[in-house]
Amino acid sequence: MNIHEYQAKALLRSYGVSVPQGGVAFTPQEAKGVAETLNGSVWVVKAQIHAGGRGKGGGVKLAKSLTEVKTIAEQILGMTLVTPQTGPEGRLVKKVYVEEGCNIAQEFYLSLLIDRATSRLTFLASTEGGIEIEEVARSHPEKIIKASIDPATGFQPFHGRRLAYGLGLKGDQVKELIQLAKGVYEAFVGLDASLIEINPLVLTVAGKILALDAKMSFDDNALYRHPKIEALRDLDEEDPMEHEAAMNDLSYIKLDGNIGCMVNGAGLAMATMDIIKLYGGSPANFLDVGGGAPRERVTKAFKIILSDPHVKGVLVNIFGGIMRCDIIAEGIVDAVKEIHLHIPLVVRLEGTNVELGKEIFAKSGLPIIALDDLAEAAKRIVEEVKEAA
Repeated sequence: MNIHEYQAKALLRSYGVSVPQGGVAFTPQEAKGVAETLNGSVWVVKAQIHAGGRGKGGGVKLAKSLTEVKTIAEQILGMTLVTPQTGPEGRLVKKVYVEEGCNIAQEFYLSLLIDRATSRLTFLASTEGGIEIEEVARSHPEKIIKASIDPATGFQPFHGRRLAYGLGLKGDQVKELIQLAKGVYEAFVGLDASLIEINPLVLTVAGKILALDAKMSFDDNALYRHPKIEALRDLDEEDPMEHEAAMNDLSYIKLDGNIGCMVNGAGLAMATMDIIKLYGGSPANFLDVGGGAPRERVTKAFKIILSDPHVKGVLVNIFGGIMRCDIIAEGIVDAVKEIHLHIPLVVRLEGTNVELGKEIFAKSGLPIIALDDLAEAAKRIVEEVKEAA
């Protein structure tokens, strides 16, 4: 789960991380009102969407008067902001964050994430702040500083010093970075985060270290322990199909292809998408119905797949272990009858009650292509979709 910058900064502030003062606004007049409560004579107005690169799309602007704050907010609110992370469709901006300006001496990058290779939380830092860390990793990997945290000891001051010296900080700046990194670590662990990214982290002309931007993501599986974090969810920023799937205990991720996939088991789902690509097709989604989904959930899963207008064919691949093939078949038949399916559907069933499942399809009178071999099924759905096009 992702949250907005203003929410992330509020959380980090509660863990002792230094961030500029600011407030969220939903109208231009509110934006001006927030600016009036802040110190200084320069403010930054930032679009609040779940995507990076907002400045490149015109979603982050500097204002040098209260009137200009209102004018900029009028320009940003209601705009469809397109960034490298939103795709060409962009995101509608419904709120802005108004923040006090600061005099920047230097920009850095700082993040904390889970390193799968070491199974440890790891800080990444770089002197190349304000730009994508992926680009730094490609062009200047030597400029990325790492500090892995042993879970037995947790964050220690020497971790902070390693980061600070790597960034070229000195004196009190080192102490400030140690304190900031400690707060980031405690927030990550305490809130079951999956990523905290500060880009840029800045050194001001006055010698202060500030988190000028903040991005936080959380482990969905741990949200039951953090109702206050779950309450920060902005459904306007989430794909409606992915949200509906989550509400029905389905693992669904929308992709860019045109062949819908319904599979039981994450590994089998990945293999199914791979074999569709092998035969020249393109999967429209990842969907795992789970090991023991009831008939109603299967029906709902099928409806979610078909609610995507880009889907031009569907491949169902079920290996019945805990999941019974007849339950899958009944759910699919119910959904096809209700939706009046008009695109190709290929089903490959194997395992528990497979013969019952095939019998249900045969008696349904529906145009369902039932096959036993996965390779044959994948090849067939690709051919059917291309022929229909």
